[in-house]
Amino acid sequence: MRSGNWRLALAALALATAAIPEAVAQCGLSGKALKPTGWKQQTGDAYLVRALLAEANDDYDAFSIVGMWHVVFTDSSGLVFDDAVVQWHADGTEIMNSERPAQDGNFCLGVWKQTGLRKYVLNHIPWKGNNPTGQPQDGAQPLEKVTLSPGGNSYTGTYTFQPYDQNGNAGPLFTGAISATRITPETPFSSLL
Repeated sequence: MRSGNWRLALAALALATAAIPEAVAQCGLSGKALKPTGWKQQTGDAYLVRALLAEANDDYDAFSIVGMWHVVFTDSSGLVFDDAVVQWHADGTEIMNSERPAQDGNFCLGVWKQTGLRKYVLNHIPWKGNNPTGQPQDGAQPLEKVTLSPGGNSYTGTYTFQPYDQNGNAGPLFTGAISATRITPETPFSSLL
């Protein structure tokens, strides 16, 4: 082979090799179109890309329940059952400071999870104190099911409050509605009254 032909053959081989990552024969492949980023060769240095840790789907959106809230609990007759300041934390925990007297157990802790589009469930575990009727209790289990507003500045929902005595016997079950407003750095205390 003459040197000119050798160089021409080598150049043709190099060109064909460089074009291989861009070629797709489609023979025997499924009817789904390939995404170009799935088969293009990477050029340049390797680099890290920030990954989304949660699955992307339509059940979740940009607004979060994480933050501080003024929450009013009303019973089925419309009377205020409790009035509280609540913090929902990004790690799935929650703390509530109730307007109830401290000796009756005005703090309780909870855990929460998102269950759908702006929908959340919260399980509180307060310990000791008196139930809303003034009877001593050894604990209680308030459960909330709430929906965050589309703008993320309020939520509404329902609750159940199950008190237990010192022997673990269930007391009267309380149910009602929840209405909450987000507290921001600009929120005046007077708006909580």
